[in-house]
Amino acid sequence: MNEYRPLTDDEIITLEDNGCTAEDWTGISVDEDFRPAHIHNVRFFGAVNLGVFEKSVEVTNGFTIHSGLRNATLRNVTVGDNCLIENIGNYINNYNIGEDCYICNVSTMETTAEATFGEGNMISVLNEAGSGNVMLFRGLNSNLAALMVEHSSDKNFADAVRTVIKDDISRRHIYTGTIGNGVRIVNTTEITNTNIGDNCEVNGACRLSECTLAAEPDDSVYIGSGVICENSVITDGSSILNSAKLFNCHVGEACQITNGFTAESCLFFANTYMANGEACAAFCGPFSASHHKSTLLIGCMTSFYNAGSATNFSNHAYKMGPIHYGTLERGSKTASGSHTLLPADIGTFSVCLGKIANHPDTRRLPFSYIIGDGRDTVIVPGRNITTVGLFRDIDKWQRRDLRMSGSKKSIINFDWLNPLTVNEIMKGLDTLLTLQNCGGQDADCYEYEGCKISGKSLKRGIQLYNIAVKMFLGKVLEKHTLNTPAPAYGTGEWSDLSGLLLPVTEETRLADKLKYGMINDLGTLIETLNTYNDLYDNYLWTFAQDVMKRYLGTDSLTDDDCAKMREEGIKAHGEWIEEIRKDAEREYNMGDVTRDTLDKFLAQLQ
Repeated sequence: MNEYRPLTDDEIITLEDNGCTAEDWTGISVDEDFRPAHIHNVRFFGAVNLGVFEKSVEVTNGFTIHSGLRNATLRNVTVGDNCLIENIGNYINNYNIGEDCYICNVSTMETTAEATFGEGNMISVLNEAGSGNVMLFRGLNSNLAALMVEHSSDKNFADAVRTVIKDDISRRHIYTGTIGNGVRIVNTTEITNTNIGDNCEVNGACRLSECTLAAEPDDSVYIGSGVICENSVITDGSSILNSAKLFNCHVGEACQITNGFTAESCLFFANTYMANGEACAAFCGPFSASHHKSTLLIGCMTSFYNAGSATNFSNHAYKMGPIHYGTLERGSKTASGSHTLLPADIGTFSVCLGKIANHPDTRRLPFSYIIGDGRDTVIVPGRNITTVGLFRDIDKWQRRDLRMSGSKKSIINFDWLNPLTVNEIMKGLDTLLTLQNCGGQDADCYEYEGCKISGKSLKRGIQLYNIAVKMFLGKVLEKHTLNTPAPAYGTGEWSDLSGLLLPVTEETRLADKLKYGMINDLGTLIETLNTYNDLYDNYLWTFAQDVMKRYLGTDSLTDDDCAKMREEGIKAHGEWIEEIRKDAEREYNMGDVTRDTLDKFLAQLQ
């Protein structure tokens, strides 16, 4: 913290000789070791505090210029040590600037009395005409945002969570804009009511207004050329580039928005990539991606998702071919909560081949193909459980997590066989068995929700769903026995709070704790979310026991039951690997990949 003193008469004379003027020289305070030699053609208004200018600043690789102030107008500004500020076309007004900053060729930087810096801004996601269900602030993560959306209709809950966030904002809020240490702002037109954290860079932007750029020390934010951001919060290693335009948005944790993408009232979390298209009222959770100009994401909720052009969506037909950015995992939902016409409707990591007509409710047949075949819609249940694409996707997401270890605010569960998906698999298995019992064991074709399932496909689907359930139980039983304590919660339905998996009962308890004041500060709220994630394995064991009981048709489990299911799980995993090997060899035999590509993939199966 600098301690300031008034200018001496000799320093004032030197400054005036250097072309500087002041509304009132007594309003200028300087560091004890201040020297005026590197200050030229600067106009001072109001209260200005200046540090020392002793070092050089690297303006680009291998090119340094001595720190100082040149060709600028400053009003009510504090400048930290060893900054280089030059060629300010209009002025800098009401800003505290940290140390070692480089600010050059900027027209205006100003903080006004009513500044919010984008925090506390209410936006409406999943419903572009809504009254607001998510409050933006620098500590927002995907899990908390999902909780706010899920319970937004509960007024008491909404009031409670907003109070917690407002309290956090008010503790940090100051009425002067802040530029952190090591910040670079160059060739930028306007920065108004915007806080910029340490080591962030703004290069060539058009306008930042009512924004916060917040980052961990080693995970800075970058704003590139032509960018316009208004009423938005950008955090933790995210980049906004190439004329992207954001209004009323949150972008957090290694996200990239680029190439003219436009977004209004949207949330982007954890490794999301958006280019060329548009989004409105979209909740883009972890690993959401869009590359195409014709893509419009509106009122939807996505994660582990790749939007294609118009109605085409990423699928697994490419298998061992070039690795694409993303695919679907846990689904995409509309504002009403109903599923959209996307492959997510047919389950996690599902594939959509052909045009879907008269789209049925296929959510009880997860991991399936839906194929448009002339006038008929054909379902191939469970087919995607044993594809090369699924196998590759299971492993790739964690490798693609670009977040720094200290910036992983959003909790992401990467299990592909988890209570959420296994519940759907169990429902799918029940559905197929019911169809088989009603239509006969040897029927050539079955009807389901206006779609057709061949007899062969139905039997195959039952087999694949059984493999998945056994693999899940076998994996859980590697770490648990009947002697392992299990919590009372975990059975029944589960929730996906945009990456955080927990029983619905626990989500309800969390909402009630907020609503009734048992959680009344942000730190406790975030800690509680992390605690639920820490308890995932415990809840998983309770869930797995319930699944075993249902699967084996028993009210109580024995050690023999667990041993049997453990062995069945090992056997099922071997069958799964063998089916994936066959899928890879089919692709090779079709001439789609080289032998070298096949051999490299098969080596992974070992």
